[in-house]
Amino acid sequence: MRSIAILLFDDVEVLDACGPFEVFSVANRVAERAGSAAPFEVTLVGLDDGAVRARGGMRIGVDTTIDDPRTYDVVVIPGGVVDAVEAEGRVLEWLRRIRPTAEVVASVCTGAFVLAAAGLLDARPVTTHWEDLELLRDRWPALVVHEGVRYIDHGDLATSAGISAGLDLALHLVARWAGADHALATAGQMDYDWSGAEHP
Repeated sequence: MRSIAILLFDDVEVLDACGPFEVFSVANRVAERAGSAAPFEVTLVGLDDGAVRARGGMRIGVDTTIDDPRTYDVVVIPGGVVDAVEAEGRVLEWLRRIRPTAEVVASVCTGAFVLAAAGLLDARPVTTHWEDLELLRDRWPALVVHEGVRYIDHGDLATSAGISAGLDLALHLVARWAGADHALATAGQMDYDWSGAEHP
């Protein structure tokens, strides 16, 4: 079982966070129906222990906070309005602390800005929401920012384009760890049109 942390914060984009959560949750149900153990354990991590208010006003509770000393196999940083989060030293320190032991750190949409602010992105290609590609290039000129892709997975680092692309990335990660058939079954259970095609 892989432990997955999804960071939550005020003004997080709902589907950026809840989309991957749903993918991993459904992947667990698919496994359990087949008589197998659930492959994922998802933890919602907040800056503090209060509920966050996502974009559009949806309130979402958290399981623990960034002060929790535990580590995770997978860390997902969703997007939304990330100005305050990428300027929050506690979040950046949390990311730097858990990065060395995480199997993969991933971002959805503008979550890439948080990873960049923490110094976790490097010369390898990255992506983000189409509206924010130029801003990401302008703010971090050393980054190789790609457009026209749903996600980019380097093994230990993955970024995805905007909002719904987080579903594609999460399904790709399910395929990576639980097999392509399991990911396709998960997409089918979600009634989501996903081919499993690889992206660079």
